[in-house]
Amino acid sequence: MLAHEIAIKEYNVPSRNVVIIGSGPAGLTAAIYAARANLEPLVIEGAPSSTSDQPGGQLMLTTDVENYPGFPEGVTGPELMADFRRQAERFGSDFLTDRVTRVDFAQRPFGVWVGDPDAVEPSFTADSVIVSTGARSVMLGLDKEQELIGHGVSTCATCDGFFFRDQDIAVVGGGDSAMEEATFLTKFARSVTVIHRRDELRASKIMQERAMANPKIIFRWNAVVDSIVGDTSLEGVVVRDVTNDQTETLPVSGLFVAIGHKPNTDLFKGQLDMKDNGYLITEPGRTASNVDGVFVCGDVQDEIYRQAVTSAGSGCMAAIDAERWLEANVHAPA
Repeated sequence: MLAHEIAIKEYNVPSRNVVIIGSGPAGLTAAIYAARANLEPLVIEGAPSSTSDQPGGQLMLTTDVENYPGFPEGVTGPELMADFRRQAERFGSDFLTDRVTRVDFAQRPFGVWVGDPDAVEPSFTADSVIVSTGARSVMLGLDKEQELIGHGVSTCATCDGFFFRDQDIAVVGGGDSAMEEATFLTKFARSVTVIHRRDELRASKIMQERAMANPKIIFRWNAVVDSIVGDTSLEGVVVRDVTNDQTETLPVSGLFVAIGHKPNTDLFKGQLDMKDNGYLITEPGRTASNVDGVFVCGDVQDEIYRQAVTSAGSGCMAAIDAERWLEANVHAPA
């Protein structure tokens, strides 16, 4: 565990009971619960962008969500996040549309900077902080890739596989996640082509065997995706053989990128305990971090499930954990 020497500092800046960093399903659910507990949370929701660190998180890049309970006809990701936000506002959550650029968890109250990270004083202080900065899929970095997310390009088979029934699709990757995605997608697709840059998989043996035994899965070894075909929706991908540089266009209507996820945790390096892959560590069965008063929820600490509903559940847990911690440590009678 990281060792922390807590310093008491006083600043002439706005102070909050709880600051929530991030505004995906976890952060907004935490805001709903914290607001209902009269903690008057401030949600620093991120800045508008075309990536998953924007307000609303990864669901802002998802067109149709059909596996979130309560929406039998489905709902778009942006609509779902707008409903989350309105509900949090209804109970008194405040929102700031900007990015946190620095935090200081070695002081009490905690310091949170927005804007210039080198400013002497933080933008806000907080008695507690809920970290819900999420994670982002590692992408291929190709032209049109971001524009076609939700229009043929996806990073989540569980979310989007249903929309590719009886279609030919491709999965990029060679690890367990890629094999899991490919195997799951065979429930819907006519064929699934796994594109992998090497001549052997990194996936565990059992995942390899399961994928290779599936008659719907085709492997393209020593291959990379060079470009994406299609303007408003995916029409195909150009695949290059890395052994001879020959290219071929695969006529697929779906491309699932499964080359890994990266949690948005750079902001917390040296302050919060994290795994080698960057995911934040919490106490088993709870959302508490290694710093008293800092709680963690959502995909920033979940490398297994990565679903909107599990993120929302952990956001609820974080708000309740924060409320109880504040009651015992900050709001307790002298």
